[in-house]
This record gives sequence, C-alpha cells and structure tokens, in this order.
Amino acid sequence: MNEHEQEHTLSYRFLGMILLGLVLLTAVTVAVSYRHWGFLNVPIALFVASSKATLVLLFFMHIKYEGMVIKVSFISTVVVLAIMISFTFWDVAFR
Repeated sequence: MNEHEQEHTLSYRFLGMILLGLVLLTAVTVAVSYRHWGFLNVPIALFVASSKATLVLLFFMHIKYEGMVIKVSFISTVVVLAIMISFTFWDVAFR
C-alpha cells in the first residue's frame, strides 16, 4: 500500500445504519408525496433526495475518504449542474 493511501474499511453495522437511514428517507419521500404542501413540495423533495444522494456518495462511493482533488472536482461539477438547472428554471419562469 502506498504511503498516501489509507485503508478505510467500514463495518457492516455502520453500513447497515446508513442503509437504514436511506430506507427511512425513502419512507419520508413517500409520506411527503401523499400530503399537499403547496409551494414547499419541490423544496422538500429536493432536500430529501439530496440527503439520500449525499449518504450514498459519502459512504457507499467512498468520496469521504478520497483526496482533495476528487472532492473539489465533484463539488465543482455539482455547482455547474445547479447553475445549468437554475438557467432552465429562469427560462421557464420568465416566458
């Protein structure tokens, strides 16, 4: 093993807890979809989906244990994607 590499073995218990969190967040998504929240429907759905994606990326895809270059490239990709999606919303909103 290289001197810069670190072993990051996660226990089955910890991964099970993450999985349980994902299942609970999925239940929250389903529960929220059955109730009318008005203009908050989309922000709530985006928050729950972002939380689930963050858990998957950090622990199942091991982004938490990667180097700074990988983290910065991932975050910059997410920022560019958010900008492009906001352009789409602006285009639809001001037609």
